[in-house]
Amino acid sequence: VFEMGDKGLIEIPNPSEIVMAERPKNTSGSCAGCVMQGTRPIISEIQSLVTRSVYPTGKRTADGFDYNRMCLLIAVLEKRMNLKFYENDVYVNVAGGIQLDEPSADLSIAMALISGITDKVIPDNLIAFGEIGLSGEVRAVSHIDYRVKEAVRLGFTKIILPEKNLTKHLQVPAGVNLVGVSNIYQVLIHMRAKTEKDD
Repeated sequence: VFEMGDKGLIEIPNPSEIVMAERPKNTSGSCAGCVMQGTRPIISEIQSLVTRSVYPTGKRTADGFDYNRMCLLIAVLEKRMNLKFYENDVYVNVAGGIQLDEPSADLSIAMALISGITDKVIPDNLIAFGEIGLSGEVRAVSHIDYRVKEAVRLGFTKIILPEKNLTKHLQVPAGVNLVGVSNIYQVLIHMRAKTEKDD
């Protein structure tokens, strides 16, 4: 990852740390995710804002994530979880200007959207990655070892990942909880009201 400096492009050695350092605490509509750039895992913060629309059809905006993919995820959440996004304007932003261009971002995007519309908070120590199918199922992703290792390095202690990826060879330090999920419904128990404390 590079940024433009006075003398041209400058490599950012730890982009994940920079992005997560500015992440707001105890705020709904925010979820951490992990994408791969080649063989390098990048932790990102996904933000969503869901507000009541003043128009018959809600507005949709995506920055850093494919617009059509966002609309697909919204449709899945409306159909499978009966969430009324059609009444709302929906904005999705990936902090730090990072582009999420792989299906593994689906789960963190969906969790940010659910958090945004329900005003429930995703704990700061939680990160999620996985592909979501049209039935609401969570599908396995590649490079799971790299993703988990990077999440642990940045201090995440609850890692939500596809159940199919939850294999015995995944080793994490004591105090880190790997949670395998097979469908989108199973992530709801990991969200909390703003007055509650993290696990």
